[in-house]
Amino acid sequence: MVAPTTEQLSALAATTIIVHPLVLLSVADHHARAVSRNTTKRVIGVLLGQDNGKTINVANSFGIPFEEDEKDSKTWFLDHNYIEGMYEMFKKVNAKERLIGWYHTGPKLRASDQEINDLFKRFIARPIMVIVDVRPETVGIPTDAYFAVEEIKDDGTETRKTFLHCPSAIEAEEAEEIGVEHLLRDIKDSTTTTLATRVSEQLSSLRGLQSRLSDVQKYLADVAAGTMPVNHQIVYHLQDALNLLPDLADADTTQSFATSTNDELLVVYLSSLLRAVIALHALVDNKATIGRAELEEDEKERKPGGKGEKNDTKKSEDKDSSKGSKVDVDAKDKGL
Repeated sequence: MVAPTTEQLSALAATTIIVHPLVLLSVADHHARAVSRNTTKRVIGVLLGQDNGKTINVANSFGIPFEEDEKDSKTWFLDHNYIEGMYEMFKKVNAKERLIGWYHTGPKLRASDQEINDLFKRFIARPIMVIVDVRPETVGIPTDAYFAVEEIKDDGTETRKTFLHCPSAIEAEEAEEIGVEHLLRDIKDSTTTTLATRVSEQLSSLRGLQSRLSDVQKYLADVAAGTMPVNHQIVYHLQDALNLLPDLADADTTQSFATSTNDELLVVYLSSLLRAVIALHALVDNKATIGRAELEEDEKERKPGGKGEKNDTKKSEDKDSSKGSKVDVDAKDKGL
């Protein structure tokens, strides 16, 4: 394998891998059927689609028999005869879908990936490898795409094989969008509100950012300790990212951040104040409504012919009747 030039590496790094939802569903189904939840085993399959130069369209896939030793990842078995038979049948169904690479459910790179990638070079000169994370812990695209290249070292020593990461995206055609929306209709939780969903998504995004920053920190610590070699391309990307960060030691920058934060807190304070005033107004209005209702009931009782007068008439009648019965008792005692 001839080491690629800088222009070729730049072209490979700029190649976008477009993965369709049908592929993700197929990979998730393959993993759910072949691997139990309590193990860390992975599954491997073939990717079909079209290579358009700057973009590679991954439209279909199928799983293949694969076994590997969990203790020694370099010990593995892959049935390449099965690949040839299945690919011949897929060509009869859709001749436009070519074999463009392979996938596995990682979720990270493993030691045997280079050997498996060399096996796929029997079918295609430049296979792509897509890692599909079927159990993502963070919110984001669950795919990572790579090309196998040979890295030239600065000291002139022997080149070594490595993987070049390239951007990946998930796109769907109109028919696929309809199918995916139909599948996700029953998964969506209708009890959660829009605000709760937005907060949970932002929290998951922050957790994902923290995970990636931890990976960067670990890599830099390993490079500083000498356990990992220096990759100048990674260092250049980190330098570009750090150059975008603001200088918090600058007084103008700090004042701008403080002003922006105070403006946002002012909006929060005003909204809280308005909410409290509205709640107090509702409480006063409720008290006034209850007071008017009680006053109307008292006025009804005091009106002539009302319930109060009827009760007074009844009490006087009872008093007269009791007085008459007392007179009758006295007359009987006197013998009248």
